[in-house]
Amino acid sequence: MIEIISATALATVQDLGRHGSLGYGVGTSGAMDNLSLMLGNLLLGNAEGDAAIEIPLFPFQVRFLEDCAFAVTGAACGATLDGQALPPNWVAQAQAGQVLKLNYPAAGSRAYLCLAGGVDVPQVLGSRSTQLRGEFGGWQGRMLQQGDRLPAGRPGLAGATDFGVGLAARALPLEVDGVPAMRVLPAAEYDCFSEASQAAFWAGQWKITTQSNRYGYRLEGEPLLPKQPLEIRSHGIVPGVIQVPHGGQPIIQMRDAQPSGGYPKFATVIEADLWRLGQAPIGSHVRFIPCSYEQALDALEANRAFLDATRRLLTLHTL
Repeated sequence: MIEIISATALATVQDLGRHGSLGYGVGTSGAMDNLSLMLGNLLLGNAEGDAAIEIPLFPFQVRFLEDCAFAVTGAACGATLDGQALPPNWVAQAQAGQVLKLNYPAAGSRAYLCLAGGVDVPQVLGSRSTQLRGEFGGWQGRMLQQGDRLPAGRPGLAGATDFGVGLAARALPLEVDGVPAMRVLPAAEYDCFSEASQAAFWAGQWKITTQSNRYGYRLEGEPLLPKQPLEIRSHGIVPGVIQVPHGGQPIIQMRDAQPSGGYPKFATVIEADLWRLGQAPIGSHVRFIPCSYEQALDALEANRAFLDATRRLLTLHTL
């Protein structure tokens, strides 16, 4: 069991998301960087989709109330356990009373605190992810607060600890002119926009504005303008869809996106690259790369190959 001793807001319990309920108006939620979540669970020998704590604001501190193995993945946040530095993507053993502190990231924007056996909160509609808008799932359906106590699924002393693996961003790099990039598929209304706007989307850098959160990333750049005014009925949307409001500044739907919306769909960030977007800090710039459906599937396979290679390394480590 751990106790939250930080007053920093916005940390939530997340797993790989709530699937199969979009038809009932329930969004997916889930980790903004699912690759880091799966990596942390892999380090601990957990099930791939076990719940963890997603931390987007720093510093963040927890106290272990009982012995428990843990892993910190995602953003390189200079983690310390009772002042002892821990490398990124590292699994360690905490003893009762020790304090884990996550500092401001040197790279990335979200860290994941994974506990042995996962964060043990009830499942709601097949997931432990926090659904903030609906106020259910996770820990009491809300952001974590100072004084909250969350149990681990498998507390106690662990086997092999004090080891780690490389950062996903280094193993799976993707940049354009030194700017982090995401691969994108054109969406239903792409051809309704002017050729100049289409070209500007691919050629420009897009700033992630301060109006961004788990629901959506609002971008700032050259306005994307349709060839003529568009009136569209509300329709189903999923995380990754890039919609364009009347002002021309696009919005990328993120993990807490509502399941429907009426803005034109310009494009979609592929599922394999949503973790990259989840690690892009507010105020930073990103680029977009066109890809095909086949390339999107290949990208998913590359992510899986990274996890499989990590699993083989961990097997050798524990022999």
